[in-house]
Amino acid sequence: MIARVTRRPRKNRIVILGGGFGGVYAAIHLEKLLARERAVEIRLVSHDNFFLFTPMLHEVAASDLEITNIVNPLRKLLRKVEVLVSDVNQIDLPNRRVLISHGYRNHSLQIDYDHLVIALGSITNFYDIPGLADLAVSMKSLRDAIQLRAQIIGHLEEANSECNLADRQSLLTFVVAGGGFAGVETVAALNDFVRDALPFYPNLCEGMLRVMLVHSGPVILPELGEGLGRYTQKVLARRGVELRLNTRVKSMTEDNVSLAYGVPIPCRTLVWTAGTVPSPIISSLPCAKERGRLLVNQFLGVPDWPDVWAVGDCAFVPDIRNPGQSHPPTAQHAIREGKVVAQNIAAALLGRPLRSFSFKTIGLLASIGRRTGVARILGFNFSGFFAWWMWRTVYLSKLPGLDKKVRVAFDWTLDLLFPKDVCAVYDLDDRRDFHRQDHTRNTLGNNGDYQVTASQRAVLSLEPL
Repeated sequence: MIARVTRRPRKNRIVILGGGFGGVYAAIHLEKLLARERAVEIRLVSHDNFFLFTPMLHEVAASDLEITNIVNPLRKLLRKVEVLVSDVNQIDLPNRRVLISHGYRNHSLQIDYDHLVIALGSITNFYDIPGLADLAVSMKSLRDAIQLRAQIIGHLEEANSECNLADRQSLLTFVVAGGGFAGVETVAALNDFVRDALPFYPNLCEGMLRVMLVHSGPVILPELGEGLGRYTQKVLARRGVELRLNTRVKSMTEDNVSLAYGVPIPCRTLVWTAGTVPSPIISSLPCAKERGRLLVNQFLGVPDWPDVWAVGDCAFVPDIRNPGQSHPPTAQHAIREGKVVAQNIAAALLGRPLRSFSFKTIGLLASIGRRTGVARILGFNFSGFFAWWMWRTVYLSKLPGLDKKVRVAFDWTLDLLFPKDVCAVYDLDDRRDFHRQDHTRNTLGNNGDYQVTASQRAVLSLEPL
């Protein structure tokens, strides 16, 4: 008797590359839309096993929030999506497959797909400026925030016992390059942190500190308009932040930072927030690109490549309301793009019409320290305490997970009652080993891709989440 073997039909496989806002929200909505479709499987490939809420990254660097309170385990957010903690090595569009690697031994794995969502995000752009890639700290990942906090505290400790005045000056000088949202929020938080920490160091005083913001334009926060930009400049200057406008960082060494104009500044800490570029793997794809990003149509599909979609920082999404322009690569746009691409993939599978992506920015907000903020909501400008309250309210509501919301709210409450922690709990002796290589390696989402030593990896691992 011959047994008949019945082959099960292969499921439609949706593969999402990237664990940032675009990729994670695409997975969340696909999970909801296709919950009853047993013939569909969804896989998310991410470098980290967590989703990072980047708008609060500067608060981790400034010791306002605990490290794990702004990250959510992907397996907790996505119950029915298979999560693969891996690096993307190659996207083979003609053969509809992706080559990934994972583990300490870089075990390779090939994944075939029926629908592919590319949400690889962006990496820091150092513009080939001498010394920057090796010595500067960016603000793209949780490890960056951890490194910056540890470096600040380490320099305060060293300066407190330093006899050489020149060395002390370079240790107590902190430069942030980039006058956009990331740079302004970082310099404001950093300035508050170092000044609040000074009472713990008896040999230091505020007159020794030097915090500087370098911006290439005439006004910081250009996205919010000149009025709010100038207001922010006045607030920061009143709090002791030096502003260097209409100039750029020219180079960096171990002991100083050189600007395009003026003498070198003795400094050992430069935070670089002045540019990003799409993940390097994007440049290798045989697709149309605009400004280095994947050009997509109004449905977020990649032209000439059926069933391939792109969202987030790595995608050039046309604004159908303003022909010739694109949507900005912000978190609020990536969240909506993730939702729309999920709806369009579900529609393609079910034979329904696709939906065009159109979204108008609701508002832009920035926290500038000491319970002060600036905001532009529906065309109206706000500043001061009310704008800061709106910033915290909006971002707390957007933070995934009720438990994380409670933890962050609790941290904020404690911050009102107690001084900041100045514990240097991370070892940065091997600085270059710790420092990220995101200018040469592939990055997924907004979480970064870094190389650390074995001991540092043990300290920084978030796998138990």
